[in-house]
Amino acid sequence: MTTTLLRTADELHARARAGRRAVVMTMGALHEGHATLVRTAREIAGPEGEVVVTVFVNPLQFGAGEDLDRYPRTLDADVKIAEQAGADVVFAPSADEVYPGGEPQVRISAGPMGERLEGASRPGHFDGMLTVVAKLLHLTRPDVALYGQKDAQQLALIRRMVRDLNFGVEIVAVPTVREDDGLALSSRNRYLSPAERRTALALSQALFAGRDRHAAQEALRARAREVPATHARAEALSAIGESRAAADAHAVAKAVPGAPAAVRAAARLVLDEAARLSPPLELDYLALVDPSDFTEIGDDFSGEAVLAVAARVGTTRLIDNLPLTFGAAS
Repeated sequence: MTTTLLRTADELHARARAGRRAVVMTMGALHEGHATLVRTAREIAGPEGEVVVTVFVNPLQFGAGEDLDRYPRTLDADVKIAEQAGADVVFAPSADEVYPGGEPQVRISAGPMGERLEGASRPGHFDGMLTVVAKLLHLTRPDVALYGQKDAQQLALIRRMVRDLNFGVEIVAVPTVREDDGLALSSRNRYLSPAERRTALALSQALFAGRDRHAAQEALRARAREVPATHARAEALSAIGESRAAADAHAVAKAVPGAPAAVRAAARLVLDEAARLSPPLELDYLALVDPSDFTEIGDDFSGEAVLAVAARVGTTRLIDNLPLTFGAAS
């Protein structure tokens, strides 16, 4: 198939539509993570539907001192990647097309969630992101829009905007794509020197350490559920040399479900070690949050959570996260 490059909304609106239109929004510099989004969109749209990839470097979501001018612009390569992944259209509007008359006076506010974590580090970022996402949803008129889980807070805010403001579009999350060494794919990875990349691996390694600690805690809790906490049972176990195992399992069962504090500690240990590397990792935040509002979860939390990290290596700022589930049914 041949992918069509369009520059204006009028050109896009003039296309005949049959099935569902699925949209993947990007700022260009496409990589395998974006290609995975496009392939997923192709599956959702089906052979009769249409997949549109937007390429637009949005000035509103870059703060002072951030890399707007430095951000890679590789449209020819982007079109090829989109085409290989199954896109029908690449919609690459100019700033004048998206913001006629200059920056908009009316913008979407991300609210309290937009002031936490990424929002605290990058003031105004999420207001700019939601404003352009809203405009691109209007300009592309999709039935479904797909976003990567790597930008978990962005995804949560888009879901919230669509729900709160009654956008008639389905939002689909696609899991993070990682390189063989575990580093989450990002357009900013190309800025890393070999030494910086080795340090940057600490982000994913910290998340994996937290995930492994969580899995161990849950396994102990599951074991504890199989060990009734009765004196007679403890005596019976003691007779066959399992008293310590029974006590350990029972202690875990009575402890906080999933032990969020232990997950944070396991991840923090990896990050603290990376801070002593050369070049060092400069941690921005490590957080274990409720994805509905991105507030820190307590030790009695039960449900879906996100373990998120952001750090700077050299001049490059990177983010990553993993979803976790706390409080397995007893």
